[in-house]
Amino acid sequence: MQIGEVAARTELSLRTIRHYEETGLVVPSARSQGGFRLYTETDVARLMVIRRMKPLGFTLEQMRDLLDATDRLDADADLGADAREALLERVRRYEGVAVEQVEKLRVQLSRAEDFAATLRTYAAHDSHRRTPGPR
Repeated sequence: MQIGEVAARTELSLRTIRHYEETGLVVPSARSQGGFRLYTETDVARLMVIRRMKPLGFTLEQMRDLLDATDRLDADADLGADAREALLERVRRYEGVAVEQVEKLRVQLSRAEDFAATLRTYAAHDSHRRTPGPR
């Protein structure tokens, strides 16, 4: 599929997808005869992983490192036990960071909801006070 369809499916801009390509996070699987980028379902899945990591505050380098680990785990059935365990440990570290970040986001969301409720209460109270009487 071409980049426009990938952008629509991942809800990423064309510019963002191109940036991820420039930084080596994702590489189109092929190019058409006209030079258009062509992506596979695997490429889309990779972009979705990146998209999910971004709001958790992962850097591009961390994204690259995690994707490298998962790529190697997926591709190398002949990994030795030590190499496989080292890669799994990298994945576990990122899982721990993700869990911590999710909890921080939950706290922020709770505070934001409390703030919005405070504003609603204030706005409702103030609108009752300022309701014009009969003229």
